[in-house]
Amino acid sequence: MSHGKIDFKSIAIAEPKVDLAPLQPFLNEVAPQGRSALLPALHRAQALYGWLPREVQEAISLALRVPLADIHGVIEFYTMFYAKPTAKRVIRVCEDPACHLVGADTVIAAMEEKLGLHHGETDADRTVTFEKVPCLGMCELAPAALDGEKPAGELTVNDVDAFLDGSYPEPTAKPYGTHMVTIGRMGKVDPSSLDDYRAQGGYEELPKALNIKPEELIETVQSFGILGRGGAMFPLGLKWKFTRGAPGTAADKHIVVNADESEPGTFKDRGILEEDPFSLIEGMTIAAHAVGAENGWIFVRGEYPRSAKRLNNAINKAREASLLGKDILGHKGFNFDIEVRVGAGAYICGEETALFEAIEGKRGFPRIKPPFPTTNGLFDQPTSANNVETLVAMLAALKMGGDQWRSIGTEKSPGTKLFCLSGNIAKPGVYEVPFGLTIRDLLTMAGGIPNGKELKGILMGGAAGVFVGEDKLDVRLTYEDAREHSFPLGSGVIMVFDEDADIAETMYQLSRFFAHESCGKCFPCQLGSQRQMEIMDRIAHPHDKGGLRESDKQTLLDVGFTMTETSLCGLGQTAASAIVSAIKLWPELVTTND
Repeated sequence: MSHGKIDFKSIAIAEPKVDLAPLQPFLNEVAPQGRSALLPALHRAQALYGWLPREVQEAISLALRVPLADIHGVIEFYTMFYAKPTAKRVIRVCEDPACHLVGADTVIAAMEEKLGLHHGETDADRTVTFEKVPCLGMCELAPAALDGEKPAGELTVNDVDAFLDGSYPEPTAKPYGTHMVTIGRMGKVDPSSLDDYRAQGGYEELPKALNIKPEELIETVQSFGILGRGGAMFPLGLKWKFTRGAPGTAADKHIVVNADESEPGTFKDRGILEEDPFSLIEGMTIAAHAVGAENGWIFVRGEYPRSAKRLNNAINKAREASLLGKDILGHKGFNFDIEVRVGAGAYICGEETALFEAIEGKRGFPRIKPPFPTTNGLFDQPTSANNVETLVAMLAALKMGGDQWRSIGTEKSPGTKLFCLSGNIAKPGVYEVPFGLTIRDLLTMAGGIPNGKELKGILMGGAAGVFVGEDKLDVRLTYEDAREHSFPLGSGVIMVFDEDADIAETMYQLSRFFAHESCGKCFPCQLGSQRQMEIMDRIAHPHDKGGLRESDKQTLLDVGFTMTETSLCGLGQTAASAIVSAIKLWPELVTTND
């Protein structure tokens, strides 16, 4: 059988020729950085063109000397990069548990109707793209959304018109507490003003710290007993000690701040980044002196554009005042500067080694440990990776003095901790309290459950945490008590569910989150999270999917065990924690009536 010759030109989809002139100056500027400038280059290009056409990808490939196939892989990995035409204006609405609990579904439906778009669709004029997304990190402001770079919170159906026309006001953080030594400046200082920060006691500790030998400073910080506030709970002083002791010069060492809090229920760091950015910069500079590092990096999640903008402003102001750069505050030879890197929608980058890969311009795959970051971290060099709250807590402890810091909290959990309260609670927000308060104390401080409802359960530690019931309300919020009662403090998430909450739906949403965010590097997590979501989808939506099967309970437990024991990194190791705890607390959800 004869086949006629195909004229490929006649069937090819014509795309307009892309003008690369607006992008070229930026590429010339970052070209010496090579691959590590890939994420900034992709962000800049997408801001210019609304998406990443092939011609743009080729130009970036040539400028940074990165294979085009690798650029395709990076774009495909990060959900906020687009290889197909979209609008420059992207509206993202959160659909995860905290927002769902307070009416996000009705807000999403109203926006879809108003825009005439569903998830992932762009209008015919390519003026707006609409997306439903995982957590935006504004759980205390639920329901939450982003219109391009403009955040919005506490949305109702009646607010949709104002949100879409740009007149809806931007929200601010909601700090509360009894001992506000870490977040005490939030809401009281102008985050854009270095003078205002200094007037409120800022930059008083850096000059003192620079007059202390690094080894003595590390010993002082070790005495504070501060553990990592991002969830890993590794002692801060010990991490600094290991990094300082690693071979290499200051030019080869790094201070990396993990500001990629992408887990549903977590929002404590966003408040610091947006409302008190200079405190983080001061804390990082002290850390650099202690560790002997010249290079600072802050990795901010892509859904925090306001945070990134305010951080960059604060860094520029600090440079102008000689608080960053060379010979800081006249200390000859002490050089330190900071660069902000913005992510693009990948929860896995909250894992520190995946974060390093992202900064290096790669897909955010976690690395196998050992070696550990303190010897082989960013660019395979010694790195101290710290959470935002950890460094700002250290700064507060220096200001207070060790004795006063340790007089707060408990012997094994000294000082204060930030807790993120969201869900069915009267006053959601970030709370700074001493370690040792009970869960009940904190719920009472937050006004309790509104509308006279009873408590059904609490998710402790975030999406990777554990559900607890009313019997745990009088457990103290300390590391030691949390271990004894088998729940994590993690990043301080306390998400409250009242008697009307649909726990099966929440379990499905959590399973969907992990299935979406699994990087796919290891099979236990890639396959296990998908299977977990499929089962929970059937259980939560029985009329659509077929409902509960007799084997589902055991399958969920088996899948959870396998992921926990065999996954490569913390995402897979904790992806089943909340599901398994819910099965134990509410066995009727996964038990048939046979």
